[in-house]
Amino acid sequence: MFRKKPRIGVTGPDEGGTGAWLFTALSVRLAGGKPVRVTVESPQKMDDLDGLIMGGGADVEPLQYGQERIERAVLAKDTRTIFEWILSILFFPLYWLARYFQHTKTAPIDTERDKLELTLLNDALEQQKPVLGICRGMQLMNVHFKGNLHQDISGFYTEQPQIASIFPKKRVTIEDGSKLQELLQTHICNVNALHNQAIDTPGKDVQLVAKELHTDITQAIEHTEYDFVIGVQWHPEYMIQVARQRRIFKGLVSSARKKQTPVKD
Repeated sequence: MFRKKPRIGVTGPDEGGTGAWLFTALSVRLAGGKPVRVTVESPQKMDDLDGLIMGGGADVEPLQYGQERIERAVLAKDTRTIFEWILSILFFPLYWLARYFQHTKTAPIDTERDKLELTLLNDALEQQKPVLGICRGMQLMNVHFKGNLHQDISGFYTEQPQIASIFPKKRVTIEDGSKLQELLQTHICNVNALHNQAIDTPGKDVQLVAKELHTDITQAIEHTEYDFVIGVQWHPEYMIQVARQRRIFKGLVSSARKKQTPVKD
């Protein structure tokens, strides 16, 4: 027989990040999976997991992609049902409180977390298990495949202000025929924005599948050699009220279920 619920590892920092963990865990549960929190102090092995979510948090160490650290600049319409709009209004205070009191960036750089997640990612790829990278997780995924990052994206915003919000205020376009487009069932959608770094050069066999409207900043990636290796720059866990964003987690859990190996009673 098979495990009833795929075990999905969700990475995060040792300190802070409780809000992101709770909403990501809820998203995994709603998708039919069992979330397992993974940190440097509470590590897990991919042998014991069916899928992996690399969450947001501290910036990736620039030395990982051959750059020196630079000083960061200060950060200066979807079609939805009435029900989803009501949920957005109800959830927004919870999201805001979670981010305010339990943000994931307790330190600007977390090299130990980098090492842990790169090891998990490498093992997940070797075992052909599905991976979802969220914000920092997407960036680290690209670095793993020998790509690099823009350490500061403020220069992309010359005609309009840079958005930093957990509410879906940024519009992105999705590539036709991509796995993400299949999951979201749309070519354009609104997302939130909590990042100040972004992908510069994509890694080997990494396909850019979503861009921010007007700036062309990469908003999502996929790897062409794996069934489900997807990264999104936004935070779908903070948009539980939007049905199409929940489909990302459903896709991950569904893929993980297909990869499960038989276990004894």
